Amino acid sequence: MSGDLFGAADYSVNLLPSDGEVNYHGPIFGVDECGRLFEKLLAEVAWRHDEAVMFGKRIVTARKVAWYGNEGFKYTYSGTTKEALPWSDTLREIKAKVETLSGAKFNSCLLNLYHHGEEGMGWHSDDEKELARDAAIASVSLGAARKFCFKHKQSGERVDVGLENGSLLVMLGATQRYWLHRLPPSKRVKGARINLTFRLMA
Repeated sequence: MSGDLFGAADYSVNLLPSDGEVNYHGPIFGVDECGRLFEKLLAEVAWRHDEAVMFGKRIVTARKVAWYGNEGFKYTYSGTTKEALPWSDTLREIKAKVETLSGAKFNSCLLNLYHHGEEGMGWHSDDEKELARDAAIASVSLGAARKFCFKHKQSGERVDVGLENGSLLVMLGATQRYWLHRLPPSKRVKGARINLTFRLMA
């Protein structure tokens, strides 16, 4: 995606050139609503530092995470397993709007809290066996605007998009099979960001 990463959004446009579909809806919450939701999530969510097993060693990340959903779903990634906490009223509110706009249904949500721009996420795909194959994944951003990157697993082709405060990005179809994505760190971003990725567990 060339030009201004934070330009006007047209969610009918597929940001990917092939092998998947990504639609960017732009902000779906107003500025005041974003502030209210951010503060409620910051206070209410059971945030914990994330853990990952890399090269046989357990790593504790600076960013914090939380896992919510139906029926106590278990979710394993990066060598660790999380059991879903029950939905809060705030998460149900956000989920309802996301489902209305995306036309998809979700039964779980992984939240990430990035305290500042120097905290990010490396290249990966959300393709764990617990997730329904080719189901939509909806990503809501609250707080600091950040660049989000896609890279094709075979060709290496790149697509970048700017995620604004209150925005919705939806990844569909074969995207997780053919594309990696990441949140690159940025020393220029000083503010915190909460990211909610709504998912469908199989």
